[in-house]
Amino acid sequence: MTAAQEPQRVSAADFIRGFANWRLQSARKPVVVTHHGKDAHVLISLDDYRRLDGGDAMNATPQSELSASLAMLVECVRDGIIVIDRQWRILSVNPVASDMIERATATLIGDNLASALPQFGESLLFQRIIRLIDHRERFSGDLPGILRPRQWLHVDLVPLPAGGAILLRDISEAMESLAAGDMRQALATTVDVDGAIGHARLSVRETIDAANDTLTSMVGVDAAAIRRVRFSALLSVGCRAAFSEAIEGVFRSGEPARIASQIVTREGAALDVTLSIAEIRGAYASEGAVVLVTRKPAG
Repeated sequence: MTAAQEPQRVSAADFIRGFANWRLQSARKPVVVTHHGKDAHVLISLDDYRRLDGGDAMNATPQSELSASLAMLVECVRDGIIVIDRQWRILSVNPVASDMIERATATLIGDNLASALPQFGESLLFQRIIRLIDHRERFSGDLPGILRPRQWLHVDLVPLPAGGAILLRDISEAMESLAAGDMRQALATTVDVDGAIGHARLSVRETIDAANDTLTSMVGVDAAAIRRVRFSALLSVGCRAAFSEAIEGVFRSGEPARIASQIVTREGAALDVTLSIAEIRGAYASEGAVVLVTRKPAG
C-alpha cells in the first residue's frame, strides 16, 4: 500500500448503509470508518492486507476469524451490549449502549460497572446481575427507569465465559402504545357501562365492524344484523350525504368531526342524534373510524 494513497472517511452508520459501495472504494484506496467523529477502523483490499505483514494475516485460524466477525457483529446490532468480567469490570461497550448511556466507550472500558454506571446499582437490575455473575443465571424482562425516568428497557442477561453480557433495548414507545391501548379500552368500557352512548367501529369502507348494545338497541336489531352494513344505511335519507362528507373529511385530514343526524329504527322512527367521528390511525395507514352516537334530549 503506497503512502500516496489518501484514505477516504465515512461514519459507521453511512458505512453500514452503503457497504457495497465502500467495499468497491476500498479496492482503490483505504476507507477509514469513524465512530463519533474519531477514526475507528480501516477497510482495505485483500492484496493490501496480505502485504501488511508479509502474508501472516492469511494464517489466521477459523476461531480468530470467528471472534473478529462476532466483534464486528456486536458493533452493528441495534441492541445496546455491555460485556463485564467476573469482577464486574467493563470489557466491551458497543456503539448503541454508548449512545444510551451518553458516555464514550473509552471512558467505560476497565471501570467497575457499579461505579461507572451507578444507575444500575440503584435499580432492580442490580440483583439480577449478581446472580448472572455468581450463578450464571439468565434473565429477560422489561424494567422502567434504569437510565432515565419514564424510560422502559427490555433487558437480557446472558452468561459468557468471560463473565456476562447485558443487552439493552429501549421499548419506551411500545410501552406507551400499550398504555394508550389500555386507556382506550377502559374508556370504551366506561361508555358501555354508562348505557346512554352508542358506538360503532367502521372499516375504511364505512361498513360496521362492531357495535355496542346501546347502538343496536336504538336501531332495534342485534349486532349480527348490522355487521358489514354501511353505517349511512342506518341514517335517514336526508342525513346520509352529510355523514359521507363528514367521514371523508375525517379520513382526509385526520381531524375528528361532529354532526347532527338521525338514526332510523327498525320500526321506521327517526331519532335525533349527534354523531362524533374519529379516525383509527394505524402505524402505516388508516384502519377505519369510531362513531359515537348520542341521542338528543327531547325538546
